[in-house]
Amino acid sequence: MQVSHPVYDVVVVGGGINGVGVAVDAVGRGLSVFLCEKDDLASHTSSASSKLIHGGLRYLEHKEFRLVREALAEREILLAKAPHIIRPLRFIMPHQPHLRPAWLIRTGLFFYDHLGKREKLAGSKHITFDVATSPLKAEITQGFEYSDCAVDDARLVVLNAIQAREQGAHIATQTRCTSAYRENGLWVIDLENTQGRYTVQAKALVNAAGPWVAQFIQQNLKQKSPYGLRLIQGSHIVVPKIYAGGKAFILQNDDHRIVFAIPYLDQYTLIGTTDHEYQGDLNKVAITQPEMDYLLDVYNDHFKHQLGPQDILYTYSGVRSLCDDESDNPSAITRDYTLALSQEQDAPLLSVFGGKLTTYRKLAESAMTYLQPFFPTMKKPWTEKALLPGAENLVSVELLIQQILQAVQDVSVQLASRWAHAYGSRVWVFLNNISMLHELGQDFGHGLYAQEVDYLVNQEWAITSSDILWRRSKLGLEFTETEIQALDEYLLELHKRRAMSAVA
Repeated sequence: MQVSHPVYDVVVVGGGINGVGVAVDAVGRGLSVFLCEKDDLASHTSSASSKLIHGGLRYLEHKEFRLVREALAEREILLAKAPHIIRPLRFIMPHQPHLRPAWLIRTGLFFYDHLGKREKLAGSKHITFDVATSPLKAEITQGFEYSDCAVDDARLVVLNAIQAREQGAHIATQTRCTSAYRENGLWVIDLENTQGRYTVQAKALVNAAGPWVAQFIQQNLKQKSPYGLRLIQGSHIVVPKIYAGGKAFILQNDDHRIVFAIPYLDQYTLIGTTDHEYQGDLNKVAITQPEMDYLLDVYNDHFKHQLGPQDILYTYSGVRSLCDDESDNPSAITRDYTLALSQEQDAPLLSVFGGKLTTYRKLAESAMTYLQPFFPTMKKPWTEKALLPGAENLVSVELLIQQILQAVQDVSVQLASRWAHAYGSRVWVFLNNISMLHELGQDFGHGLYAQEVDYLVNQEWAITSSDILWRRSKLGLEFTETEIQALDEYLLELHKRRAMSAVA
């Protein structure tokens, strides 16, 4: 007897920003969508970024005008779509005359101000530094200032996944695609998770596996990758807050690269990134000693306050999958995305090479353009004006913080601020009419309570303490091993209860 497997219009492999971006765009156009991710959402490259929504000022030097124009326009679109997780950020570029002349930087910033549709973000300007008050070394007397945006990268992924689910998509995390092949005009896709194996079918398959994109084509699909892939590791270090104020610095280096120093979570500074070829295990990417030395050296070349290895509180690393354009220098490889369509028996395979957080929405629209001929009744583009979950009825984050403080007795401004920035207007869903902090149940420390944990497990695909502490929030920087163990024990019991109620 022939077994009947569910048939979707589109199956997406990969739960990073590009995968969820394609999934939400497709389902909102009336297509049935299934997305599988072998780990947690955003558990690799998409949560290991510099946490910026930016045009990419340095890409102008590599003449990436199309990418920069698109990214600049996307800044304001994304800022309007998710103002709770995205915020304007001013950047200061100390001027180093021996690296780039002032006229060149002024020209670059003129293009940066005018290439995209800039309405909300302030323009660039020349600035001088007061030696007495500037955190920069005395010899750095002038620079430039311009605007970009900061983002909670992992939450950007999760919010897109929530929106996809609410539109009708099926999102399966901790689910690996073991193989896929074409049969009778459809893709037959074999999946595996902790419960066992199962199969779904699709009219179109989207490979958004990030660093695994070529490996997936070669090993899982038994096909030849249409493009070469350059895997470029980028690492960051987190140190205690090193200067006052809320502006970021963009630091030029002798190797013509730039390094950011960005205010992070009120009490830290985030420094990164690096660029070097990666050939190791994609599941075990970690910062190297030369990368740590490099980031400390670039920082120490600019700032009065000097950092050493002992100041590094935390590090993280990710691998960017870039389309091989045969550049000798990893920093010069294009950050633009390339979509590759292969079609046999009317069952298309669309593979995503490259891309960056800022352009995920436009990448997804491009993907839909490629798939349009196979789905002639597909609806029109819709994501540009669609608010992400939590942005609905959000007048301002500041007002929301005040409303939380009034609604919940004993809540601190810091906690109200974290909730408002993470959940936006959806904060009321998990608070569920409580009026006292103790009503939120078990206190795991640092403002994390059982009711929030339950919400993240029930609504946001969180399974482990890492999912909660590093991707749904950034509380991992605060938690001790003992506190993590208490959270793990609670999650174990919670999953047992959920399993029993599912059986019942």
